[in-house]
Order: sequence, then C-alpha cells, then structure tokens
Amino acid sequence: MQKIDYKKRLKQLYSAPAKAPVIVEVPLLNFIMVDGAGDPNTSEQFQQAVEALFSASYTLKFMIKKGPLAVDYGVLPLEGVWWAEDMTAFATADKASWKWTLMIMQPEYVTPELVRQALEQTAKKKDLPALAHLRFETFHEGLSAQVLHIGPFSAEGPTIERLHRFIRDNGYRRRGKHREIYLSDLRRAEPEKLKTIIRQPVESI
Repeated sequence: MQKIDYKKRLKQLYSAPAKAPVIVEVPLLNFIMVDGAGDPNTSEQFQQAVEALFSASYTLKFMIKKGPLAVDYGVLPLEGVWWAEDMTAFATADKASWKWTLMIMQPEYVTPELVRQALEQTAKKKDLPALAHLRFETFHEGLSAQVLHIGPFSAEGPTIERLHRFIRDNGYRRRGKHREIYLSDLRRAEPEKLKTIIRQPVESI
C-alpha cells in the first residue's frame, strides 16, 4: 500500500512562516466545499458544515485506501474563504453578516463519481443536514501571499494588517477573497495555540 503525506508534498501550501509573509503559487486543486453565512462561533450551520465536510472526507479516504488504488493518505485541513457584502463587517466584527465557503482539499484521484458514492455512504451512517449541500469543485487561487497566525481568531487583525502591508510594499495588490487554513484541531486546541495560515490572492500592480 502506498502512503502519501499531502501536507509534506504540498508543504508550500500547508505551512507558512509566522515572522514574515511569503509569496506562493497555488495550483489548481480539487475540493469538496459548502457555502454558508453567519457567526462561526454561534452558527449551527457552520458546525454542521464542518462535520459534514470531515465525515465525507474520511469516507473518501477509506474508500480509496480499501479500493483498487490502495493509497493511504491523511485528510487535509479545513479551509475557509471569507467575505461580506459590506467588507466593513470584518472591521466592525459584525460576524452575523459574514459569508463563508468551507472546504477540504481532495487528492487528484478523487472523482465526482467517488464523491457521489462517498456522500451516499456517509448519509447512510449519519444524519448530517449539510451533507446534501456539499459539492465537488476545482479551485485555482494562483499567485498569493500568506503568513502563519498563532493564537485566537479574535486576534488575527494585526496579522492580517501585516500581510496587507507586505502585499503593498512588494508591488502587489489584493484580489479575490481572504482564505484561512486551519492547521489545528478547532475542537481540541487551546485558543492561544491555534495555528492558522492566512492567505490572500494577489496580482502585480
């Protein structure tokens, strides 16, 4: 059986320095994803989305491990793309108006048909309301700047400002949506120890 550590294979995407932001090129990748809105701290929809994504991802992992491919790999971290109709909602912490797409990257041999089968299998085992809203899509961020934030989500402001300053100072401008990659287990890690990659797609000025 072949074993693959995608966090090592894609190290430039799933690790980042905390001291200084860096520029990375993010290739076309496959994800299962789901959309939602509301405060992630209190939204039942958010919690349901996380549970559905991980349940489906682990089902896919074991299907591939036990199937003809016989590949064993670790499920990738949860990622979130965040925005609001009025972006001042982030400055004012108006979390109720936040919109998000949560997603988990899938290896290249995961196909739409495998995802369909995995969702059917997962639905037979668990009653997960968000499962019916999951979709399988490719996503291409391209050129991006990223940095590691260590600590609670509520303290991300200065890290994001530092990332934006780095983008401006190096001849880029922001494009697209703010992304976060959650390297820590959100259910178990202490807030001050949470590790989150903050990524912003960019383009040259």
